[in-house]
Amino acid sequence: MKWVSLRELLAFDEGGILRLLLAPLGQDMRIDGIVIGAEGPAKSYQDRIVLAAGLEEPGIVIREAAGRGAAAVIVRGPAEEALVVAEQYGVALLARAEWADWDDVATLLRSALAYAEAGRGDRMADVTAGGGLAALASVVAEFTGGSITIEDTQFRVLAHSATGPEADELRRSTILGGRVPDWRVDEMRRSGLLRALWSSSEVIHRPAEGDTPERLIIAIRSGREMLGSIWAAADDRSLTPNAASALSRAAEVAVPYLVQHRMRESAARRREEHALRVLLSGDGDMSTHAWSLGLSPDLRCAVVVAELDGPPGPGADRLMGALALQAASYRSEVRVLRELGRVTALLPIPHPAEGRDAADVRDPGPREAAALARELDTLARELAAHSRETAGRGGSTPDPGPVWVGAGSPVPSPLRAAASREEAGLVVRLLRRRGAATRWALATDLGPGLDVLRVLDAVRPIWERGGGPIHELIANGGDLVGSIAAYLDAGGDVTTAARRLVLHPNTLRYRLRRARERFGVDLDDPDTRLLITLAVRLVRKP
Repeated sequence: MKWVSLRELLAFDEGGILRLLLAPLGQDMRIDGIVIGAEGPAKSYQDRIVLAAGLEEPGIVIREAAGRGAAAVIVRGPAEEALVVAEQYGVALLARAEWADWDDVATLLRSALAYAEAGRGDRMADVTAGGGLAALASVVAEFTGGSITIEDTQFRVLAHSATGPEADELRRSTILGGRVPDWRVDEMRRSGLLRALWSSSEVIHRPAEGDTPERLIIAIRSGREMLGSIWAAADDRSLTPNAASALSRAAEVAVPYLVQHRMRESAARRREEHALRVLLSGDGDMSTHAWSLGLSPDLRCAVVVAELDGPPGPGADRLMGALALQAASYRSEVRVLRELGRVTALLPIPHPAEGRDAADVRDPGPREAAALARELDTLARELAAHSRETAGRGGSTPDPGPVWVGAGSPVPSPLRAAASREEAGLVVRLLRRRGAATRWALATDLGPGLDVLRVLDAVRPIWERGGGPIHELIANGGDLVGSIAAYLDAGGDVTTAARRLVLHPNTLRYRLRRARERFGVDLDDPDTRLLITLAVRLVRKP
């Protein structure tokens, strides 16, 4: 039966998904399994850990879990009530990290149970339990008589056994470089070795060829998911008769370690995404999040936003993935957040040159932001053109739609990145509203347009709470609304407005009289004209 102690669970959680808040019985308590949400009365909670993943109040979940013999409860975040109830009922309490979700927690718990179980098996598992993948590589080398490397699915070396003077050049370069050389990966792909490895659960034998020694390879799998592989090279000696069976057992023992490795990498990425999202929203402990992203508080930066104006789908997903990659590769310091239909890049900017006259100093901020925005726009147009060309030849991927790119003004610190992000978002909205041929712009290029959007955003709640003749006109006036809007846009010049509407001036005058008679609005009143102008802007669709 699988079980893990609370202490082992916390040690396994290298990614920081869980935080211990309370352990009344100490950390050596035994956890036998997982309960997710509310289970029926037939389900045993005895010595299990309960995930408070439902809609119930944490206090209610803790009382229910304690009454049914649970060892611990995991809640979404530190809540005073939950802590009080857990202490009252003598139940261990843990909190889920803000950036994690319940799938992360469940995967962690199942992997920790498997990890602990793997350490209670045969000699290979017993030796490995205290030393991780490095110990596993050493003991597998002993069992197989070969030199061992353990790799992830990106061909990065996670662990290896000792490398002697007799090791072949490929093994040396792989270990020194930390990954299999690209030329070797291409060679394995062309030869079909990778396809065989990814599709088989058996040990693959590769005989010696030239300077390349005999090798045994096996994939490491968790169910149907590929996690990595183990390679055993004969070097200048023969592999043992039981090498294949030892490698098979090693692949089983390695599973929880590679799951842990993947979770650690995923946790680091998710923490960074969470920190960047909070930094860009301006809601939280800005200093902590900037520090976790490796950003100095006095680092100047600007935010560039690329937003897709089209429906989600495979083509849109590929397009936004390419834009995110382009932004990340612009410079190593760039931090990129990819969301549905949007890519946001936090771009560090060097300070203006020092020691020169103020008149000679040119701020590189707008220039840097413009360069990145232009690159994203160019790539988006190229990919869209390629999609149209492919569709024209009978391809199945439609044009994902235009991408609008806005760059906010530079700010003196990442702690104020939210202001630049908000401005970049306004640029995108204004470009989309105008339907401009140019699909990227700097905030400084758009004049008062951004301030108009800010004013409209501020007055929208007030307008939506109001009522009266102007609300009735906007809701039910039909063509009269467009005629009045054109009249106001022309500064009250009937002739100019009629020409824009392709109407006779008398027709426009008639419509203005109709608005006065039907809705009681006085277009000679400046307050009325102001409110109608704002109302039309608020309800007019881009």
